[in-house]
Amino acid sequence: MLGTILLLLALAKPTCPSPAGAESQRAEALKRLLEVFGMEDPPPPPAHVKQPPQYMVDLFNTIANADGVTKNPDILEGNTVRSFLDKTQSEEMRFLFVLSSVAKSEKILTAELHLFRLWPRVTDVPKKHHLCQVSVYQVLERSEVAAPGSRKLLAARLVPLQGSGWEVFAITQAVRDWTEDESSNQGLLVTVQGLGGSPFEPPPLQFASGRDHHESKRPMLVLFTDDGRRGASPSMAGFPDFQPQAPVVPAKLSVPRSTRSLDRLQPCQRHPLSVDFEEIGWSGWIISPRGYNAYHCKGSCPFPLGENMRPTNHATVQSIINALKLSEGVSSPCCVPDKLYSINLLYFDDDENVVLKQYDDMVAGSCGCH
Repeated sequence: MLGTILLLLALAKPTCPSPAGAESQRAEALKRLLEVFGMEDPPPPPAHVKQPPQYMVDLFNTIANADGVTKNPDILEGNTVRSFLDKTQSEEMRFLFVLSSVAKSEKILTAELHLFRLWPRVTDVPKKHHLCQVSVYQVLERSEVAAPGSRKLLAARLVPLQGSGWEVFAITQAVRDWTEDESSNQGLLVTVQGLGGSPFEPPPLQFASGRDHHESKRPMLVLFTDDGRRGASPSMAGFPDFQPQAPVVPAKLSVPRSTRSLDRLQPCQRHPLSVDFEEIGWSGWIISPRGYNAYHCKGSCPFPLGENMRPTNHATVQSIINALKLSEGVSSPCCVPDKLYSINLLYFDDDENVVLKQYDDMVAGSCGCH
């Protein structure tokens, strides 16, 4: 995948002036680059300035460094985390999340309902009670939510009446039902009861809603999925004119032999390669990082190959055959990445939901002769 990106970035880099053919090539390169990132078209930037949920920002910072490179590949079970904000904005504890951006091919691993528990008013707290039972139901019949059989219990637990902060409930089965049949998504219902199941009037515990509280406290669904793209690199087959062009040297200007052969004399090693999302026009929808260093491998693999060149056994044999001219048409080994790292993007999707996605094989961690 890294080799694909290096080629596409070279083709996508804007030039001035730009002939029609170069513009067409740039457009095709950007299209293929989007495919590397699992998209058909770039999502439009949000219509208004939006702050991503703090949970998603904190998760990104836990998983990745400032350049988006994965710090620990085992933190996420899948490769995608999606967040959805409640669409009802109701004072009643009914919640609805639109999941149309979840692809049918995505495997649902875990789904969580995040609710922000507000500080209780002193007059609302029963003197003899310190805990209450919070239950989360999948609504089956929206019009008659209180009727028997109109809802299904997903999660229930005891929550302290004092204090505030986020409460998280597992609702994976409901989300799997909704992604299989979109029409079955009638939302969620949350109830607050006493320890014996007795109702509270008014409920002493309240959760923030999207209507009367800060957006950072809005009810949120967090979905952990895997899109099946782990370790898979798209083929370059059919890409037009992707062979690199040799530099044109004016007839009156000669390049010294030492300069021309400098790259060949340098041993195989890793070199910086900056990927700037603003330069390729993606900064409007990518939240973090603003870019990253993909690195690339360049240099010679001369005989004899030393351990510092990290050669494979096959490369060592190939180097010997080449040096001793034991077979025609056998070239010296090539300088290529021998360790690749994944990166993570935090971005707004087409519906302005915030997504964290991990992409494999995007950064050359080290180079060797292969």
